[in-house]
Amino acid sequence: MPLDRKLLDVLCCPVTKVPVRPLRREELKRVNEAIDAAELHHMDDTPVETALEEGLVTTSGERVYRVDDGIPIMLEERGILVRELGLK
Repeated sequence: MPLDRKLLDVLCCPVTKVPVRPLRREELKRVNEAIDAAELHHMDDTPVETALEEGLVTTSGERVYRVDDGIPIMLEERGILVRELGLK
């Protein structure tokens, strides 16, 4: 379920205040492959254990936020560090 464009226009990373955009299909695949390989952690240092169906990435490509049932989970500690995946 795509997010409303108006909502996307106002959402930003709660830490860096950088705008976010939806993950592209190929980016979502790379993120989920890294999750399956146990390579990604949340900001609170817990491993990411569940693949994403949708996600929002900061325009800097540094963090991803999960979208569950069309609801963005924009909590600082649940952000996923993805800098090494090269998403931009």
